[in-house]
Amino acid sequence: MPPHAKPVDAPPVDADVEPEAARPVQSPLARAMLAIGSAGLLAAMATDALAVAGRHAGIRLLGAIEVVQACIVLIATTAIVLTTIVDGHARVHILLERMAPARAAAWLRGANALSALVFLWLAAGSAWLASDLWSSFELTEILHLPLRWLRLAWIVGALATAILFARRALKRIPA
Repeated sequence: MPPHAKPVDAPPVDADVEPEAARPVQSPLARAMLAIGSAGLLAAMATDALAVAGRHAGIRLLGAIEVVQACIVLIATTAIVLTTIVDGHARVHILLERMAPARAAAWLRGANALSALVFLWLAAGSAWLASDLWSSFELTEILHLPLRWLRLAWIVGALATAILFARRALKRIPA
């Protein structure tokens, strides 16, 4: 250490307390969402990396964009469900901090109920669209990937998110 530098004291670390981000996810649904989302992200990155490497080598990898887009459906769906499980959605606390705890809890329950309705509405609209297009065998242009299963994955994810929000809205929060 240079003579003019002062040592910096690190804050004490409690060995018994685990940081929030280091805690493992316990729910089987959360573990499944984490596994599916991770696999989707790895598949998207590998496909894109192969496409870029192939481009530089003069080999075209047709359909790479379609594979990445299919992976994005899985990644986004699992991210929304997992964020809901761990209660990680963004909230503006400027009003909640100025309310009485009982009133703030009621507002949070209302926000959760409204979020449940939004995701139920999204699932219903997606199901309606999927039912209209189910027998049309809608496929991607190059690889002919069936889109019905990606729509179904989104619908299941939106319904799971709606159920999680509804459970949270119905749960009594102690004031």
